[in-house]
Amino acid sequence: MDKLGWEQADVILFSGDAFVDHPAFGAAVLARMLQSDGFKVAVVPQPNWRDDLRDFKKLGKPALFFGVTAGNMDSMVNHYTANRRLRSDDAYTAGGKAGGRPDYATVVYSRILKKLYPETPLFLGGIEASMRRFTHYDYWGDKLMPGILSTAPADLLFYGMAEYPLLYAAQKMRAGAPLSELQQLPQVQFRVPAAPTEKENTRFLHAHEACLKDKHAFAENFVWFEKNANTYEGQRLVQKSGAGWLVSNPHMPPLSQKKLDKVYNLHYTRAPHPRYAKKGEIPAFLMIRDSVTVHRGCFGGCAFCTIAAHQGKWISSRSEKSILKEVAKISQSNDFKGHISDLGGPSANMYKMHGVDMSRCKKCSRPSCIYPAVCDNLNTDHTPLLELYRKARKNQSVKHVTIGSGIRYDLLFSGDKKYSAAAMTYLEELIVHHISGRLKVAPEHTRDKVLKKMRKPSFGQFHQLKVEFSKINKKHGLRQQLIPYFISGHPGCEVPDMMHLAEEVQKNDLITEQAQDFTPTPMTLATVMFYCGFDPYTHEPLFVAKTVKEKQHQRKYFFLRNKGNKEAIIKDIKNHNMTHLETLTRYLNKK
Repeated sequence: MDKLGWEQADVILFSGDAFVDHPAFGAAVLARMLQSDGFKVAVVPQPNWRDDLRDFKKLGKPALFFGVTAGNMDSMVNHYTANRRLRSDDAYTAGGKAGGRPDYATVVYSRILKKLYPETPLFLGGIEASMRRFTHYDYWGDKLMPGILSTAPADLLFYGMAEYPLLYAAQKMRAGAPLSELQQLPQVQFRVPAAPTEKENTRFLHAHEACLKDKHAFAENFVWFEKNANTYEGQRLVQKSGAGWLVSNPHMPPLSQKKLDKVYNLHYTRAPHPRYAKKGEIPAFLMIRDSVTVHRGCFGGCAFCTIAAHQGKWISSRSEKSILKEVAKISQSNDFKGHISDLGGPSANMYKMHGVDMSRCKKCSRPSCIYPAVCDNLNTDHTPLLELYRKARKNQSVKHVTIGSGIRYDLLFSGDKKYSAAAMTYLEELIVHHISGRLKVAPEHTRDKVLKKMRKPSFGQFHQLKVEFSKINKKHGLRQQLIPYFISGHPGCEVPDMMHLAEEVQKNDLITEQAQDFTPTPMTLATVMFYCGFDPYTHEPLFVAKTVKEKQHQRKYFFLRNKGNKEAIIKDIKNHNMTHLETLTRYLNKK
């Protein structure tokens, strides 16, 4: 600040992550967006909240506002495993060192700032604030918690991918607008002491206190929340919480190509701040350093995923020109080794996909455009993505472009027939040119009854992919592996379902190294089912593996080679009368 001649920053952002000036890190995007419009922005990454709070004081107060984010992950997901054990590392900290941020970081940071600077406006954002903005189940506390503005003393919450609403707020403040005027912005939430006046296009949710007394009230809230998140033009949502009311304005429409290009064309250094030079690498940065985001949003609607609720189900795609410009920039960097690690997004193969008749889309609140079947109004043409891959491969400085994001194989096999030729060409080029010996996909499970609760396609489509994968490898003389990703302990999944999964794994000689125990994260369908014990849409009761012991028991089916696991599974097979699973039984009885 001294070198720049600043007396005071306009905006000071606090983040739970180490600072990496790369478009995959939210704090960097916000800082660069504000800077591009002439704002003086400072960032305080991973402030020490345990000492005399000097990190919160050293830059003084900003002229406009403080911004707080827990970082790219919910701080509790960042800290704890599915078994509620403390993690020993942190991918978003230099050296992978754990302990760089507090539990519930958004609340902790904002309470400190408001105590030190009570008159300075304070705004929240990021995945933690976004997904906790209404009554939500917190797995780590094993209880319902109120919307985060009931516990964090902030003035506004910007939910979702909110760089434009935040920019608009800063512009209004620069022009002298009061906070009350900012409450009219899209994609913001605020707290008021009295019930807001009835307005058109408003949905009043059940009060937080009603949710505490009745799981069905909480479940109904979630259904309204999810439907609203999946509509093109959302409603204003209002919830009474304690002595106040939470008011959440409708979201912005999906970003245009021009607006999204602007975000990714900003002057990022694409590197961690020099302060970390002697503190070790930042693992999350190493994973995405040479990757390129080509679109935002996901219309998959998976029950356990927060992406659609945070980014929206509507796909916003960058221009080919903007993407290739970023590829060229990466290829010219001194430490580039010739490998672009991803041209992707939440799902690899949704680039430039959209409704054919958008008037139909604007009336739709369906959580998934591809489950239980691909919508007949969805353009699933893979041609734009094929052309993008081919042009990226032509860059003389790029030796290899791999696709690190997961592909939705149901888009390849279930779309309109007029798109199928391009889909099969895409699959062949992906396998031949864009994987490094392994194609990772996420069937998640093998039993249809479980897959329905996950909103995932039948395992039969994975078999179809496996057949095509083998054909293409044989045609090109390649020896590559298909690696499936599975989840245990998902609501609706019982021990016999895990036996079926293990049977399929053995029958098909699959590798189960990509496996995970279900972790309930705030405001997903699966988390609501986990807490309630029933489907919030149908109110049908579900089996839920709730205890750590139950969850660990299901997870054993991923690790059959372990002697202790073998003995427990043999016992399960007898107890559940599942001896007809011949391949699994034969494997377990091997000496």
